[in-house]
Amino acid sequence: MIRWWGAVRGAVTGPAVTYGAIAVCCAVFVISPISGLNPVYGTTDALLAAQSAYFERWGVIPAELMNSSPRALLTPLTALFVHGNWLHLLGNMLFLYVFGAMAEERMGQLQFALFSLGCGYLALLAYAAANADSEQTLVGASGAISGVLGAFLYLFPKARVTSLFPFLFFLPLRFPAWAVLIFWFVLQWLAAQGAGSGPGVAYLAHLVGFGTGFLYAWGRFRRTARVKAQAAATEGESQP
Repeated sequence: MIRWWGAVRGAVTGPAVTYGAIAVCCAVFVISPISGLNPVYGTTDALLAAQSAYFERWGVIPAELMNSSPRALLTPLTALFVHGNWLHLLGNMLFLYVFGAMAEERMGQLQFALFSLGCGYLALLAYAAANADSEQTLVGASGAISGVLGAFLYLFPKARVTSLFPFLFFLPLRFPAWAVLIFWFVLQWLAAQGAGSGPGVAYLAHLVGFGTGFLYAWGRFRRTARVKAQAAATEGESQP
């Protein structure tokens, strides 16, 4: 898997929704049985049982969601705040930290919050519809964050991104955001071609979230000028 560190020029201070979402996701993870830090869940077999029950309660199970049970209809929202492990959490939060601030400033806090939740819900719903018989649980904010990436691509295509590629010995290279995000999208699309409905990364949710975010930004902001300015940097890593 190709990973990259990104530094986006022009980060904005005080993105309350972005920072708030990061704080909530981190807090939820730490107190959950998944982190392994909460002694209330016990150890070994008891901990594994608690983790399984936690995913089933708060995550999306496509077969149940497609049956339209009232509880299951809420899981595409609750699943956005649940992550499968530390790497999953940190990768998503870094991407949100990098790209969320500027998108939030452009949209406004309320619009950005509703936009992110909407992208995440639609992304998980689309994945469930495509895998309607699956009993595998789906969790994570990846669909919502992919929506933010899609919106960022439309709103800030010329923001500068510094990327570190392992196969180039982590040599830092600078690219416009449009090049990095389109590259990311192509990787997701290629990975989705070989992905099944079993455990793994829900690449289809990434694609749907990204497309939804881009189309929303195009529809909402196409009559206003896109931002072309470049300035200071924040950093992020990996793919959501």
